[in-house]
Amino acid sequence: MFTGIITGLGRIVAVNALGSSSTHGKRLTIECPPHYLDDVGLGDSIALNGACMTATSLNLDHKQFTVDVSAESLDKTAGLTELGVINLEKALRAHDRLGGHIVSGHVDGVGFVTYFEQVGESWGLNVMAPKTLAKYLAYKGSITINGVSLTVNSIEDQELGCEMRINLIPHTVENTALGTLKLGDPVNLEIDLIARYVERMLKSDPQQVGKLAE
Repeated sequence: MFTGIITGLGRIVAVNALGSSSTHGKRLTIECPPHYLDDVGLGDSIALNGACMTATSLNLDHKQFTVDVSAESLDKTAGLTELGVINLEKALRAHDRLGGHIVSGHVDGVGFVTYFEQVGESWGLNVMAPKTLAKYLAYKGSITINGVSLTVNSIEDQELGCEMRINLIPHTVENTALGTLKLGDPVNLEIDLIARYVERMLKSDPQQVGKLAE
């Protein structure tokens, strides 16, 4: 589990195929900030742009670790096959503060940046989410974008999907990879875990809809 609070900015420095066919995945080599890996062991979970991965090797001298990403994961995520900066978050420990919201590290869909401009001291970010995720998005609700826990400021259902508007404070732009986004860039989205459970409960017991409305 994670919180959506980025703990470091890494960089993908190598992408190597694990086989010769489309059914094979990729091995990523990620370079980290100094001492980032000091408390990381083999098999530990680290989220890369919001996608939970397992550290398969560690090279402390070069501040690097590797992960093996399946073809299925590559097909369902964005930004894991290109060299460059990436958001990192280590798995939540039982005694840590839950500074963002409960994040599983399982990407629910890929959205696209439709607007990213500075507005006053902050930045306005609009993302078009797939229609399948629209019902989980709500005003002042939580959303994870490329691993960052954010608050939805507004939503608008459209023909192509659901466009949500986010406000990014300067600290977020400066300390996460969101500051490198450009118009049209794909981003990993994870909906609020609580919304997922609520949907399941209502589907299994429609009477709960009336009770919640009372």
